[in-house]
Amino acid sequence: MKRTTKSALLVVFGIVIAFPLFSMTYYTMVRTSTPEFCGSCHEIRPAVMAWKTSTHVNNAQGFVADCMDCHLPAPHDTVDFFFTKTAHGIKDVFAHFTGGAESYDRQVMKERIWATMKNDQCMKCHRNLLHMPAKRGAMMAHRRVLYAGDNEYRCTDCHRDLVHNNRQFYDYKQFNAPYQASGLRDLGI
Repeated sequence: MKRTTKSALLVVFGIVIAFPLFSMTYYTMVRTSTPEFCGSCHEIRPAVMAWKTSTHVNNAQGFVADCMDCHLPAPHDTVDFFFTKTAHGIKDVFAHFTGGAESYDRQVMKERIWATMKNDQCMKCHRNLLHMPAKRGAMMAHRRVLYAGDNEYRCTDCHRDLVHNNRQFYDYKQFNAPYQASGLRDLGI
């Protein structure tokens, strides 16, 4: 076969097979990476409802950290993200359809996640942890976590109960220090 024929066949293969396959895979990844999709399984629905009342959804910055932000590697690490997401999906679907989900215990699952959660997962969003002039104790605790070479300290050691807890009211993040200093904190705002 001539070299131009091989090249043409590869281009046609890419257009006819590879591009649609990539597009379908990408579309599936995007659609299955939403809290609504995660909450479509009855086992996960309580965790999604508890997440909606947390500061990961309701905060002064208006930022929303959804399921994949905490439970999956960063999407820019495409290969790791793809394989980790696929493995989680297969495990969850298998548990759902084989009855393993019937024994789903939220507290056991929370403990399992806390034990395996790496600081990098939190650091994807929480980058500027050392600039908290009004909160010296928190700043020092964060310094201890950030500069522990062997990951002796983890974010979840202190921030265990931030997200997946049942609350009667929405948990809003407090205003920044300038607002607190002006007396709004005393008003409960």
